[in-house]
Amino acid sequence: MNILAAITREERKVKAQLAKLQRDLMGLQSAAKALGKSANRDLTTAKKRVLSAAARAKISKATKKRWAKLRAEAKRTA
Repeated sequence: MNILAAITREERKVKAQLAKLQRDLMGLQSAAKALGKSANRDLTTAKKRVLSAAARAKISKATKKRWAKLRAEAKRTA
């Protein structure tokens, strides 16, 4: 088997895959553009979720209530 021929065949196969991926990417970008959003957005620009103080307090209160219930049940069974 000729190694050079095998490498050339593999190169052609990879180039064909690359061309297909580039076409798919262009299609996705044009679809996103048609919807009015950019497909070139960086992942680092995603906004961080922020909870309000009231939401944090509500979550904290519910957690404390759950733990108190578990402790009460453990105390009863002990």
